[in-house]
Amino acid sequence: MSAAGTLEPYRPVAHDRSTARQVVVPAGSVAMGDSFAESDPGDGETPVHRVELPAFHIDATAVTNRQFGRFVRDTGHVTEAELLGVSAVFHLVADPRDVLHRVEAAPWWLVVKGASWRRPAGPHSAPAPPGHPVVHVSWNDAQAYCRWAGKRLPTEAEWERAARGGLPGRRFPWGDELLLDGEWRCNIWQGRFPESNTLADGYLTTAPVKAFRPNGYGLWNVVGNVWEWCADWYSPTYYSESPERDPRGPRTGTRRVMRGGSHLCHDSYCNRYRVAARSANTPDSASANVGFRCANDFPNQAR
Repeated sequence: MSAAGTLEPYRPVAHDRSTARQVVVPAGSVAMGDSFAESDPGDGETPVHRVELPAFHIDATAVTNRQFGRFVRDTGHVTEAELLGVSAVFHLVADPRDVLHRVEAAPWWLVVKGASWRRPAGPHSAPAPPGHPVVHVSWNDAQAYCRWAGKRLPTEAEWERAARGGLPGRRFPWGDELLLDGEWRCNIWQGRFPESNTLADGYLTTAPVKAFRPNGYGLWNVVGNVWEWCADWYSPTYYSESPERDPRGPRTGTRRVMRGGSHLCHDSYCNRYRVAARSANTPDSASANVGFRCANDFPNQAR
């Protein structure tokens, strides 16, 4: 891909759409952005701005290993991590026999030979749990899955409206406090990052896609667990120029938007498990904490 990519995200035509395992988010508006002044200025979570969206469908959960496996069996798709032969794995779960080296800028990440969606921690690790979110998938891999499934990636605006679950202006899908009635509602890091995780929420790496509780629109695990790819190119200044109706991101870019945070997020270095939080990576990137969920236009024809 060129330095400034222009690839259009896949959007199925009406007769190719499928709404299997999806919920409806009604038409309405969402105030996008950080209302609490908690974001990194470089992430571009401000200004807070209201956008209008038509109704749309979105997966209730992230795409699972089981679902991705069906896609691979039907199409023979080989992920970019598999083609490259390496991917990034968190240091506490990688088998030393598979490790090539550490990532210098983030030493808790290891470059692991053979790590992929099939065995997320490397070839000497356990197979991917069927009901957990698929990881080690790039934006390009997600596009291939969408074509097969008759779906598409959500826009960043759709993702935020869906993730908020009908609670405007809150930090999290359930309110402003991280714990609700003393209970964890998402899978993030507890303890001292990156050396010690207390497992207070029950998980060191990914959780099942229906762990915890769904939000007001019926979406599970929209914050924590795994980052989720969105359709849009990323720009830290986009919120200053975003259209008011159905924004779809910049026309060009080098990185695609990711939303929701992951099981490795911790407020000591990455408090991006808030619904307003933004991040991005190149479309060919993959790691052990990035997955996706799909969306679709409304009305549609289920196949």
